[in-house]
Amino acid sequence: MNETSRLVPIARELARKVDALAWRTPSHVYNPLDYAWHGHRQYLQRYGHARGRVLLLGMNPGPWGMTQTGVPFGSVAMVRDWFGIDTRLSRTLPAQHPKYPILGMACHRDEGSGRRLWGWARERVGEPAAFFERFFVWNYCPLLFLKHDRNLIPAQLSAAETRALDAICDRALERAISALQPSAIVGIGRYAQQRAHRLVGDALPIAYLPHPSPASPAANREWPRMAEDALAQWLPPARR
Repeated sequence: MNETSRLVPIARELARKVDALAWRTPSHVYNPLDYAWHGHRQYLQRYGHARGRVLLLGMNPGPWGMTQTGVPFGSVAMVRDWFGIDTRLSRTLPAQHPKYPILGMACHRDEGSGRRLWGWARERVGEPAAFFERFFVWNYCPLLFLKHDRNLIPAQLSAAETRALDAICDRALERAISALQPSAIVGIGRYAQQRAHRLVGDALPIAYLPHPSPASPAANREWPRMAEDALAQWLPPARR
């Protein structure tokens, strides 16, 4: 079994196990590893094969990125125009919050975090293949949580929900690390950094990259510089 195919069953098992969880805190839960599997599988098959890279670990999908496309941080425009992936949704969709419809590639809302992350990568290294020679992006949790017309982060779930979710996501991340054999892990945001550290301890170098969310004033001012600083030792010389 090659490296690419090893990630596919990991993601499928992750999707199946989180689907079996019960929820009380969120009013709606979306699992793009189910209904947007077409896009996620393309992402894994194209870019999930090489070992020894830096694993960039995200938290969970945003409502207008991976939730729509199946690609981590995958705003529609970046997935279509930079990745060259044209995803499609399954016929069966979860119960949807009216403020957060699942529209797939027809979604006109922009995922600011994804535009910032992948826009920086495009500017910094050029083609996707050049970025994925050095890095791979995996989200710790594959689920989007909604309540009271807003997006919940995993830390806002109840203690019981968090324990059950972490047990599954830890196991999937452990298997992904085994498949990818990364040289280091970089948590995109403190939550992801903390989850990585709890799982691997000192077995791998773990670094921190501030989350590219537009909700962060610091990220809005200087996120490209933050990315350059956090990833400097793994980046190629700057293009001229």
